[in-house]
Amino acid sequence: MMALGLVSIIFAAISVAYCYPTAFQHLEDNGTNRTSIKFLAVGDWGGVPYPPYITAVQKATAREMSRVAEQMGADFILALGDNFYFKGVNSVDSPRFKETFESVYTAKSLQVPWYVLAGNHDHAGSVKAQIEYSQKSDRWKFPSYYYELNFHIPNTEETLTIIMLDTIMLCGNSNDFLDEKPRGPLSAVAANRQLVWLQERLEKNKADFLLVAGHYPVWSVSEHGPTECLLQRLYPLLNKYNATAYFCGHDHNLQYIEESGVGYVVSGAGNFLDPDVRHWSHVPKGSVKFFTGQASTFGGFVHAEVTKSHMILTYYQAKGTSLYRTVLSKRNFE
Repeated sequence: MMALGLVSIIFAAISVAYCYPTAFQHLEDNGTNRTSIKFLAVGDWGGVPYPPYITAVQKATAREMSRVAEQMGADFILALGDNFYFKGVNSVDSPRFKETFESVYTAKSLQVPWYVLAGNHDHAGSVKAQIEYSQKSDRWKFPSYYYELNFHIPNTEETLTIIMLDTIMLCGNSNDFLDEKPRGPLSAVAANRQLVWLQERLEKNKADFLLVAGHYPVWSVSEHGPTECLLQRLYPLLNKYNATAYFCGHDHNLQYIEESGVGYVVSGAGNFLDPDVRHWSHVPKGSVKFFTGQASTFGGFVHAEVTKSHMILTYYQAKGTSLYRTVLSKRNFE
């Protein structure tokens, strides 16, 4: 049995090795001599499945995202899952793509690539339909359940890698309404395949900034708390391969937790807000640097700027002000 398991892991490693050559994404230059990459990160932004298909928080957050993107700049947006509440979409022709996405993020400054990953609510519907929507939209970029993005930081020698994961495939689904923890992957083979792929990509990666993104948090002080499966399977890899930061959503608030030199960014305030801090004592002591989930913020998201030497993270509330800022250094390979 064990030999069979080993064979399947080796086969998975071989099959993924050929699928994902390192390709660099093209960034619009706009004729400027800029020396940084800028992006927004927003999770749990997926409206509601009944008219008007959006929430007041989503609307306010979309408006502030457009303002920040216009003033601060945004080359792309990371969409961190739970893209369509409460049961994803069931077809590439679902009207929800228009109602909850296209008709909400209409500002010119948000007509940039949206790099998408799936959340637990998306897995309640067809993630495949969301992947297929990439063919119908100019800005919706969801090539595969998990994938890697590589960027040259303009006019510098430095590079940025973002690895987009499917943490539901890795850990299993959870039912928010029953406050369930992920119950283990639907397919152990698919979970292992993703893990082998991830380890291989991390091992080879020499980017100056390495970000990993998924829906479930590694660390969180809020309702869902730390994800045990990710602490076992992902956390050691983030430390071993010197990741700069891990981005996620799932808990409907904004958090910044710093632990073992890795920044943990929770940006799940795109549609609902939750001030819950029931897991405050379940994260390493002193690691929580920032938290807000107050209804008075109207929602929120994160703006990141990656320069030659640093990554600057700024947390914004939809009400129109920045709440917190932190700076992370580039990776040290010594």
